[in-house]
Amino acid sequence: MSLIPVTILTGFLGSGKTTLLKRILTEAHGQKIAVIENEFGEENIDSDILVSDTTENIIQMSNGCVCCTIRDDLRVTLQDLAEKKRKGEITFDRVVIETTGLADPGPVAQTFFMDEEIAEQYLLDSILTLVDAKHAETQLTERLEARRQIGFADQIFISKSDLVAKEEVEALMHRIKHMNPRAPQKTVHFGEVPIADVFDLRGFNLNAKLDIDPDFLTDDHHHDTSPADPDNLGPFLGQHKAHHHVHDDDVKSFVFKSDKYFDAAKLEDFLGAIVNIYGPRMLRYKGVLNMKGTERKVIFQGVHQLMGSDLGPVWAKGEKRNSKMVFIGINLPKDIFLQGMEQCLV
Repeated sequence: MSLIPVTILTGFLGSGKTTLLKRILTEAHGQKIAVIENEFGEENIDSDILVSDTTENIIQMSNGCVCCTIRDDLRVTLQDLAEKKRKGEITFDRVVIETTGLADPGPVAQTFFMDEEIAEQYLLDSILTLVDAKHAETQLTERLEARRQIGFADQIFISKSDLVAKEEVEALMHRIKHMNPRAPQKTVHFGEVPIADVFDLRGFNLNAKLDIDPDFLTDDHHHDTSPADPDNLGPFLGQHKAHHHVHDDDVKSFVFKSDKYFDAAKLEDFLGAIVNIYGPRMLRYKGVLNMKGTERKVIFQGVHQLMGSDLGPVWAKGEKRNSKMVFIGINLPKDIFLQGMEQCLV
Protein backbone atom coordinates (compact mmCIF):
# COMPACT_ATOMS: atom_id res chain seq x y z
CA MET A 1 0.00 0.00 0.00
CA SER A 2 1.48 3.33 -0.90
CA LEU A 3 2.02 5.87 1.84
CA ILE A 4 -0.56 8.58 2.43
CA PRO A 5 0.99 12.04 1.91
CA VAL A 6 0.55 14.58 4.71
CA THR A 7 0.79 18.37 4.61
CA ILE A 8 1.05 20.46 7.77
CA LEU A 9 -0.55 23.87 7.41
CA THR A 10 0.57 26.45 9.91
CA GLY A 11 0.40 30.22 10.28
CA PHE A 12 -0.88 32.92 12.54
CA LEU A 13 -4.53 33.73 13.13
CA GLY A 14 -5.88 35.79 10.29
CA SER A 15 -3.20 34.70 7.83
CA GLY A 16 -5.77 32.99 5.64
CA LYS A 17 -5.32 29.35 6.62
CA THR A 18 -9.05 28.75 6.78
CA THR A 19 -9.60 30.43 3.41
CA LEU A 20 -6.89 28.32 1.86
CA LEU A 21 -8.21 25.18 3.49
CA LYS A 22 -11.74 25.82 2.29
CA ARG A 23 -10.48 26.33 -1.20
CA ILE A 24 -8.42 23.16 -1.11
CA LEU A 25 -11.47 21.27 0.11
CA THR A 26 -14.01 22.63 -2.32
CA GLU A 27 -11.89 22.88 -5.46
CA ALA A 28 -12.43 20.26 -8.13
CA HIS A 29 -8.98 18.71 -8.21
CA GLY A 30 -10.36 15.21 -7.99
CA GLN A 31 -8.50 14.39 -4.79
CA LYS A 32 -10.19 13.39 -1.61
CA ILE A 33 -8.59 15.06 1.36
CA ALA A 34 -8.85 14.30 5.05
CA VAL A 35 -8.41 17.39 7.16
CA ILE A 36 -7.33 17.17 10.76
CA GLU A 37 -7.97 20.34 12.68
CA ASN A 38 -5.64 20.52 15.60
CA GLU A 39 -8.19 22.47 17.55
CA PHE A 40 -11.54 23.94 16.66
CA GLY A 41 -11.07 27.61 17.33
CA GLU A 42 -13.51 30.26 16.18
CA GLU A 43 -12.26 29.82 12.66
CA ASN A 44 -13.35 26.25 12.12
CA ILE A 45 -14.50 24.95 8.77
CA ASP A 46 -17.92 26.31 7.95
CA SER A 47 -20.71 23.91 8.52
CA ASP A 48 -22.10 24.60 5.05
CA ILE A 49 -19.49 22.35 3.48
CA LEU A 50 -19.98 19.62 6.04
CA VAL A 51 -22.63 17.00 5.56
CA SER A 52 -23.73 16.22 9.06
CA ASP A 53 -22.46 16.67 12.53
CA THR A 54 -22.48 13.29 14.14
CA THR A 55 -21.14 12.20 17.49
CA GLU A 56 -18.29 10.59 15.55
CA ASN A 57 -15.42 13.03 15.29
CA ILE A 58 -14.89 12.21 11.62
CA ILE A 59 -17.27 14.06 9.35
CA GLN A 60 -17.78 13.46 5.64
CA MET A 61 -18.04 16.54 3.49
CA SER A 62 -20.35 17.01 0.55
CA ASN A 63 -17.53 16.51 -1.97
CA GLY A 64 -16.30 13.34 -0.32
CA CYS A 65 -13.52 14.92 1.72
CA VAL A 66 -13.45 14.07 5.39
CA CYS A 67 -12.77 16.27 8.35
CA CYS A 68 -11.97 15.50 11.93
CA THR A 69 -11.13 17.36 15.05
CA ILE A 70 -8.48 16.12 17.38
CA ARG A 71 -9.95 15.41 20.75
CA ASP A 72 -7.27 12.93 21.61
CA ASP A 73 -3.73 12.91 20.33
CA LEU A 74 -2.65 13.13 16.73
CA ARG A 75 -1.32 9.57 16.63
CA VAL A 76 -4.65 8.07 17.58
CA THR A 77 -6.47 10.18 15.00
CA LEU A 78 -4.01 9.23 12.24
CA GLN A 79 -4.23 5.54 13.10
CA ASP A 80 -8.01 5.74 13.24
CA LEU A 81 -8.11 7.37 9.79
CA ALA A 82 -5.69 4.85 8.25
CA GLU A 83 -7.68 1.96 9.67
CA LYS A 84 -10.99 3.29 8.37
CA LYS A 85 -9.34 3.79 4.97
CA ARG A 86 -8.06 0.20 4.96
CA LYS A 87 -11.49 -1.13 5.82
CA GLY A 88 -13.02 0.99 3.07
CA GLU A 89 -15.21 2.93 5.51
CA ILE A 90 -13.87 6.24 4.25
CA THR A 91 -11.76 7.13 1.25
CA PHE A 92 -9.15 9.85 1.04
CA ASP A 93 -5.93 10.38 -0.88
CA ARG A 94 -4.04 12.68 1.44
CA VAL A 95 -4.16 14.43 4.80
CA VAL A 96 -3.89 18.10 5.70
CA ILE A 97 -3.23 18.93 9.34
CA GLU A 98 -4.14 22.47 10.27
CA THR A 99 -2.34 23.53 13.42
CA THR A 100 -3.56 26.26 15.71
CA GLY A 101 -2.28 29.78 15.25
CA LEU A 102 0.28 29.47 17.99
CA ALA A 103 1.33 25.89 17.52
CA ASP A 104 4.90 24.79 17.04
CA PRO A 105 4.79 22.47 14.02
CA GLY A 106 7.92 20.62 15.24
CA PRO A 107 6.29 17.98 17.42
CA VAL A 108 3.60 17.40 14.78
CA ALA A 109 6.32 16.78 12.17
CA GLN A 110 8.27 14.54 14.53
CA THR A 111 5.28 12.23 14.95
CA PHE A 112 5.86 11.05 11.38
CA PHE A 113 9.45 10.04 12.08
CA MET A 114 9.30 8.77 15.64
CA ASP A 115 6.28 6.59 15.49
CA GLU A 116 6.90 3.44 13.49
CA GLU A 117 3.25 2.63 12.92
CA ILE A 118 2.59 6.12 11.62
CA ALA A 119 5.76 6.08 9.48
CA GLU A 120 4.60 2.84 7.86
CA GLN A 121 1.35 4.43 6.73
CA TYR A 122 2.04 8.10 6.15
CA LEU A 123 4.65 10.23 4.41
CA LEU A 124 5.18 13.77 5.63
CA ASP A 125 5.28 15.90 2.49
CA SER A 126 5.82 19.43 3.73
CA ILE A 127 5.13 22.18 6.22
CA LEU A 128 3.40 25.20 4.70
CA THR A 129 3.44 28.47 6.60
CA LEU A 130 1.03 31.30 5.88
CA VAL A 131 2.13 34.80 6.79
CA ASP A 132 -0.17 37.80 6.99
CA ALA A 133 1.77 40.67 5.37
CA LYS A 134 -0.17 43.28 7.28
CA HIS A 135 0.61 41.99 10.76
CA ALA A 136 3.74 39.94 10.17
CA GLU A 137 6.27 42.54 11.31
CA THR A 138 4.69 42.79 14.73
CA GLN A 139 3.94 39.09 15.02
CA LEU A 140 7.48 38.09 14.05
CA THR A 141 8.97 40.59 16.45
CA GLU A 142 6.75 39.72 19.39
CA ARG A 143 6.08 36.02 19.06
CA LEU A 144 8.68 33.30 19.03
CA GLU A 145 6.04 30.88 17.74
CA ALA A 146 5.65 32.94 14.58
CA ARG A 147 9.41 32.88 14.01
CA ARG A 148 9.53 29.14 14.63
CA GLN A 149 6.77 28.60 12.07
CA ILE A 150 8.94 30.39 9.52
CA GLY A 151 11.98 28.31 10.48
CA PHE A 152 10.13 25.04 9.98
CA ALA A 153 8.54 25.90 6.64
CA ASP A 154 9.20 24.17 3.33
CA GLN A 155 7.04 26.73 1.53
CA ILE A 156 5.88 30.16 2.67
CA PHE A 157 2.77 31.93 1.40
CA ILE A 158 2.43 35.62 2.13
CA SER A 159 -1.19 36.75 2.14
CA LYS A 160 -2.71 40.25 2.27
CA SER A 161 0.28 41.74 0.49
CA ASP A 162 -2.14 44.01 -1.37
CA LEU A 163 -2.85 45.79 1.92
CA VAL A 164 0.71 47.01 2.47
CA ALA A 165 3.27 48.96 0.46
CA LYS A 166 5.46 47.04 -1.96
CA GLU A 167 8.61 48.05 -0.02
CA GLU A 168 7.13 46.60 3.16
CA VAL A 169 6.46 43.28 1.44
CA GLU A 170 10.02 43.25 0.10
CA ALA A 171 11.48 44.01 3.52
CA LEU A 172 9.34 41.26 5.04
CA MET A 173 10.46 38.73 2.42
CA HIS A 174 14.05 39.74 3.01
CA ARG A 175 13.64 39.29 6.75
CA ILE A 176 12.03 35.87 6.28
CA LYS A 177 14.76 34.77 3.89
CA HIS A 178 17.36 35.26 6.61
CA MET A 179 15.34 33.11 8.96
CA ASN A 180 14.75 30.43 6.37
CA PRO A 181 16.61 30.49 3.06
CA ARG A 182 15.39 27.06 2.00
CA ALA A 183 11.67 27.82 1.77
CA PRO A 184 10.46 29.51 -1.41
CA GLN A 185 8.17 32.47 -0.71
CA LYS A 186 5.11 33.35 -2.77
CA THR A 187 2.69 36.19 -2.31
CA VAL A 188 -0.87 34.91 -2.60
CA HIS A 189 -4.19 36.64 -2.84
CA PHE A 190 -6.80 35.67 -0.25
CA GLY A 191 -5.44 32.19 0.03
CA GLU A 192 -5.80 31.55 -3.69
CA VAL A 193 -2.93 29.20 -4.25
CA PRO A 194 -2.67 26.73 -7.13
CA ILE A 195 -2.95 23.22 -5.76
CA ALA A 196 0.40 22.37 -7.38
CA ASP A 197 2.04 24.83 -4.97
CA VAL A 198 0.47 23.12 -1.99
CA PHE A 199 0.84 19.39 -2.50
CA ASP A 200 3.69 17.02 -3.35
CA LEU A 201 6.41 19.54 -2.51
CA ARG A 202 8.58 16.77 -1.00
CA GLY A 203 10.06 19.05 1.60
CA PHE A 204 11.03 16.13 3.80
CA ASN A 205 12.32 13.89 1.05
CA LEU A 206 15.91 12.93 1.37
CA ASN A 207 16.62 14.18 -2.12
CA ALA A 208 19.72 15.78 -3.51
CA LYS A 209 18.05 19.11 -4.04
CA LEU A 210 19.12 21.61 -1.46
CA ASP A 211 17.25 24.71 -2.44
CA ILE A 212 18.84 27.61 -0.72
CA ASP A 213 17.92 31.02 -2.00
CA PRO A 214 20.92 31.94 -4.21
CA ASP A 215 20.87 35.56 -2.98
CA PHE A 216 21.28 34.24 0.51
CA LEU A 217 24.47 32.42 -0.42
CA THR A 218 26.07 35.40 -2.11
CA ASP A 219 24.91 37.67 0.65
CA ASP A 220 27.95 37.04 2.79
CA HIS A 221 27.73 40.20 4.81
CA HIS A 222 24.72 38.63 6.48
CA HIS A 223 23.18 41.71 8.00
CA ASP A 224 23.98 40.61 11.52
CA THR A 225 25.27 44.10 12.09
CA SER A 226 24.25 46.97 9.91
CA PRO A 227 27.22 49.08 8.88
CA ALA A 228 27.25 52.46 10.51
CA ASP A 229 25.92 54.99 8.04
CA PRO A 230 25.52 58.22 10.03
CA ASP A 231 25.29 60.36 6.91
CA ASN A 232 22.62 58.23 5.31
CA LEU A 233 24.68 57.73 2.19
CA GLY A 234 23.38 54.21 1.80
CA PRO A 235 20.90 54.97 -0.96
CA PHE A 236 23.57 56.78 -2.98
CA LEU A 237 26.05 53.97 -2.53
CA GLY A 238 23.56 51.55 -3.97
CA GLN A 239 22.59 50.07 -0.62
CA HIS A 240 18.89 49.58 -0.38
CA LYS A 241 17.75 51.01 2.87
CA ALA A 242 14.79 48.67 3.10
CA HIS A 243 17.12 45.74 3.23
CA HIS A 244 19.04 46.91 6.20
CA HIS A 245 17.86 44.24 8.32
CA VAL A 246 17.20 45.99 11.59
CA HIS A 247 15.72 42.88 13.10
CA ASP A 248 18.17 40.63 14.74
CA ASP A 249 15.77 37.72 14.90
CA ASP A 250 16.54 34.79 17.14
CA VAL A 251 15.48 32.40 14.39
CA LYS A 252 18.41 32.49 12.00
CA SER A 253 20.02 30.37 9.38
CA PHE A 254 23.54 29.83 8.22
CA VAL A 255 25.19 27.64 5.64
CA PHE A 256 28.32 25.52 5.89
CA LYS A 257 30.19 24.98 2.61
CA SER A 258 33.36 23.08 1.80
CA ASP A 259 35.12 21.41 -1.13
CA LYS A 260 36.89 18.89 1.10
CA TYR A 261 35.71 15.40 1.99
CA PHE A 262 33.95 14.69 5.28
CA ASP A 263 35.10 11.91 7.56
CA ALA A 264 31.81 10.08 8.16
CA ALA A 265 32.59 8.88 11.70
CA LYS A 266 33.76 12.31 12.88
CA LEU A 267 30.75 14.02 11.34
CA GLU A 268 28.35 11.57 12.93
CA ASP A 269 29.92 12.14 16.35
CA PHE A 270 29.86 15.90 15.99
CA LEU A 271 26.25 16.10 14.76
CA GLY A 272 25.19 13.65 17.48
CA ALA A 273 26.80 15.91 20.08
CA ILE A 274 25.28 19.18 18.88
CA VAL A 275 21.85 17.66 18.45
CA ASN A 276 22.10 16.46 22.02
CA ILE A 277 22.78 19.96 23.27
CA TYR A 278 20.97 22.20 20.81
CA GLY A 279 18.28 19.85 19.44
CA PRO A 280 15.29 21.70 20.88
CA ARG A 281 16.56 24.91 19.26
CA MET A 282 17.42 23.31 15.92
CA LEU A 283 14.35 23.66 13.76
CA ARG A 284 15.37 22.26 10.39
CA TYR A 285 18.75 21.32 8.98
CA LYS A 286 19.54 19.76 5.66
CA GLY A 287 22.67 19.04 3.69
CA VAL A 288 24.07 17.45 0.58
CA LEU A 289 27.49 16.18 1.65
CA ASN A 290 30.68 14.97 0.03
CA MET A 291 31.77 11.94 2.07
CA LYS A 292 35.03 10.08 1.90
CA GLY A 293 34.60 6.49 0.79
CA THR A 294 31.50 6.83 -1.35
CA GLU A 295 30.92 7.93 -4.91
CA ARG A 296 27.42 9.04 -4.01
CA LYS A 297 26.11 12.20 -2.47
CA VAL A 298 25.08 11.83 1.14
CA ILE A 299 21.78 13.52 1.90
CA PHE A 300 21.22 14.54 5.45
CA GLN A 301 18.34 16.21 7.26
CA GLY A 302 16.82 16.71 10.64
CA VAL A 303 14.04 18.26 12.70
CA HIS A 304 14.91 19.08 16.32
CA GLN A 305 16.69 16.05 17.80
CA LEU A 306 15.72 13.68 15.01
CA MET A 307 18.08 13.31 12.11
CA GLY A 308 18.63 10.88 9.30
CA SER A 309 20.81 10.42 6.26
CA ASP A 310 20.64 8.53 3.04
CA LEU A 311 22.77 7.87 -0.03
CA GLY A 312 21.71 10.06 -2.92
CA PRO A 313 22.72 9.93 -6.58
CA VAL A 314 26.29 9.38 -7.75
CA TRP A 315 28.36 12.55 -8.21
CA ALA A 316 28.21 13.18 -11.95
CA LYS A 317 31.30 13.07 -14.12
CA GLY A 318 32.94 16.47 -14.02
CA GLU A 319 30.60 17.67 -11.25
CA LYS A 320 32.39 19.56 -8.52
CA ARG A 321 32.15 17.55 -5.31
CA ASN A 322 31.35 19.87 -2.47
CA SER A 323 29.26 19.93 0.68
CA LYS A 324 26.55 22.37 1.58
CA MET A 325 24.49 22.27 4.73
CA VAL A 326 21.93 24.77 5.97
CA PHE A 327 21.03 25.07 9.66
CA ILE A 328 17.89 26.89 10.79
CA GLY A 329 17.39 27.40 14.50
CA ILE A 330 16.93 29.63 17.51
CA ASN A 331 20.07 31.44 18.65
CA LEU A 332 22.36 28.68 17.48
CA PRO A 333 26.08 29.37 18.05
CA LYS A 334 27.14 29.73 14.43
CA ASP A 335 30.88 29.61 15.20
CA ILE A 336 30.66 26.39 17.17
CA PHE A 337 28.68 24.75 14.39
CA LEU A 338 30.88 25.94 11.55
CA GLN A 339 34.19 25.20 13.33
CA GLY A 340 32.90 21.81 14.40
CA MET A 341 31.88 20.94 10.83
CA GLU A 342 35.29 22.13 9.64
CA GLN A 343 36.99 19.74 12.09
CA CYS A 344 35.10 16.80 10.60
CA LEU A 345 36.71 17.28 7.21
CA VAL A 346 39.42 14.85 6.13
